[in-house]
Amino acid sequence: MSDPDFIVLGGGLVGSAIAYGLIRQGKRVTVLDEGDVALRASRGNFGLVWVQTKGLGMPAYADWARLSVDVWPEFAKELTQRSGIDMNYRKPGGFQVALGEKDMEARIEVIDKLRAQQGAEGYDCEIVERKRLDNMLPGLGPEVVGGTYCPHDGHVSPLRLLKALHKVIADSYRPNSKATAIRGSAGGFQVDAGGVTHAAPKIVLAAGLGNLPLGEMLGFKLPVRPQRGQILVTERLPAFLDYPLSGVRQTEEGSVLLGSSREEVGYDNSTTPDAMHTIAGNALRIFPRLQHARVVRAWGALRILAPDEFPIYQTLPGHDGAMVATCHSGVSLAGAHALCFAKYLADGALPEHFTAFHSRRFDVPKASYELVDPDHHA
Repeated sequence: MSDPDFIVLGGGLVGSAIAYGLIRQGKRVTVLDEGDVALRASRGNFGLVWVQTKGLGMPAYADWARLSVDVWPEFAKELTQRSGIDMNYRKPGGFQVALGEKDMEARIEVIDKLRAQQGAEGYDCEIVERKRLDNMLPGLGPEVVGGTYCPHDGHVSPLRLLKALHKVIADSYRPNSKATAIRGSAGGFQVDAGGVTHAAPKIVLAAGLGNLPLGEMLGFKLPVRPQRGQILVTERLPAFLDYPLSGVRQTEEGSVLLGSSREEVGYDNSTTPDAMHTIAGNALRIFPRLQHARVVRAWGALRILAPDEFPIYQTLPGHDGAMVATCHSGVSLAGAHALCFAKYLADGALPEHFTAFHSRRFDVPKASYELVDPDHHA
């Protein structure tokens, strides 16, 4: 392979989607990936392709998340055709249900704020009363008083998505290639990885939490942290759920995913009885029919979060050819990363409205980014 135009550091969902998009733009790409020994959020994802409640406090992110779910059908169709892998992508819309009146009031408040924030174009999410919920989500428990529905939400198998991306970037993908050094110069960058030195005019840091040490190699401290989420999976059950919910979704195979927790425990991605008990208990309050389902697997994974939990996209100070892309919504944003963000990179610059995603936003008082959504989802 001739010298690449870009080196993408990280072969999870974010890095692979960007690499795929760059290849679509005719660019030569090398993807350096540590492999599955890395803290791979892509393999622990719940699988929602979600826009509902995203972006409170950052209109640019609400727009970006909506753009991504809008292009997801095109992205999924193309990726399925090129890879031959059915990712089980479905877009029936999605629900968040409320357990009690206080919970319902909080959800309505979030939706109202998002509608006000997004201006004249509004925010396409509706409040649904319990009676109507019963027609769309049969078998709800008595504590469910209502919920919200967004027609743009959907879900996908994150493992099949990653497998499909890896297949279409196979010629560019270099596993077992953890970057150990990066050197910048006037001509571009050299990256030592897997006993080989790679060179390219431009690099993209898209390694999730791995971006922290990668950024430091170029003198930049990235403001992100890990946050643990735990997920349970039941045995396969007869189909009963036509829509994904925040916290409950049934896969094509019939198993039901239950999630998830939000825990500030550093880099500990283990599971705990207390969190699993809480997750299972909440799921039973929503769907009592799950009381006899056997849990067959559980895992913990680490989200990648900035202080305000929104993405960071920017060039690194002093290194115009080094772009960083970090977020915890690698599934939901895969469409936008592949079809839009990669084109920005190929064209040589991010659009003006992407200044909202620059980390300099953390240089302002904390109050400006405290309006985070309590149900922020990957």
